[in-house]
Amino acid sequence: MFWSGADFDEPGLDVVGKKFKDASVFYNDASEVAAGDVRRWLGKAREIQWDYKHIVKRKGKLERLK
Repeated sequence: MFWSGADFDEPGLDVVGKKFKDASVFYNDASEVAAGDVRRWLGKAREIQWDYKHIVKRKGKLERLK
């Protein structure tokens, strides 16, 4: 699961809810994992981050960091 994955704009990641920005992918076997996809998602995880620390102070509104 990637906490900011909903904003990755990737068809391989499933976005379940709308309240948080998380997205995930599930595998049944190691052979299903595409290393290139995971590398790309990890790169986007470094770039796209949201400020969960101050979510209460902002009354549930998330703001993007950087």
